Amino acid sequence: MPPTSVPLGAPLYAAVDLGTNNCRLLVASPSGPSGFRVLDSFSRIVRLGEGLSSTGALSDAAMERAEAALEACSQKLARRPIQVVQAVATEACRRASNGLRFIQRAQKALGAPIRVIPPREEAELAMESCAPLFRPQDRRALLFDIGGGSTEIAWIRTDGFERPHLIGTISVPLGVVTLVERDGAACFMAEGFDRVVQEVAARFEAFDSVHRIRQEMRAGGVRLMGTSGTVTTLAGIALDLPRYSRAAVDGHDLAMVCADRALESLRSMGRAGLAEHPCIGPERVDFVLPGCAIYAAIRQVWPAAGITVCDRGLREGLLLRAMRDRRRARRSA
Repeated sequence: MPPTSVPLGAPLYAAVDLGTNNCRLLVASPSGPSGFRVLDSFSRIVRLGEGLSSTGALSDAAMERAEAALEACSQKLARRPIQVVQAVATEACRRASNGLRFIQRAQKALGAPIRVIPPREEAELAMESCAPLFRPQDRRALLFDIGGGSTEIAWIRTDGFERPHLIGTISVPLGVVTLVERDGAACFMAEGFDRVVQEVAARFEAFDSVHRIRQEMRAGGVRLMGTSGTVTTLAGIALDLPRYSRAAVDGHDLAMVCADRALESLRSMGRAGLAEHPCIGPERVDFVLPGCAIYAAIRQVWPAAGITVCDRGLREGLLLRAMRDRRRARRSA
């Protein structure tokens, strides 16, 4: 996204998300009481978690790719007088034996501190970013985020609080990168795909037994929401987009029957078809079906009539939180 002009004196914020598969940046200024205007952005696939499941450590090649992406972010940050920079790292750096040592290198490349956040905070940030998509009639929301190294599930109360309240969360150490490395091409075959679905579903059943989410869904007023490349890809396929469009996908209420058809379409394309599709491309071809298997497990454990698609995540949550904290500090000064 090319740089965009901003009114003179407007405060500028930046958020960096160093994930297991991607490095992403957003630069924004506040807009209205609880929104922001994006001024610049950056996203690059770095595969930071490549090899982590077998070695327990970040590889030199993966760290070098991530550092190069962070240096590109640093160059973008240097173009503007940014007051607040929030940068976080997630599952790959949590799990790796050399994760904290790498963070020292990563901070030098970015030129700003980077926090390794726990799974609960990751879920809280996703919840914060998706909160504008809740509806007045919602009592609860079940939000999932299929990442590179893990999948986060957030069970949220949306009524009776000024802002949504996180009731409980679970982080399952299975994401698109970990599944690709562990199972390779298994998800391209029906037996391998179904095996992953059942494995992941078993992890979620324990969470459901604690919070009785299926029971709440039967009572009504529960919104299923997804934020990840998997669910946005499903939406792009369901909407038959000629190329991916965030404006068309973010906030779209996708009927489950349409999501099911999109899932079957993706499974039938094969590697070549996935690589050629304009909503996917060759860089993401290996990750699509593992993500779909995780989604199918969520679909199996928590049946719903539809799903709200969220093309937003940690970066947006970081920006909203930082802007809210700054407004609160100025009011109390």
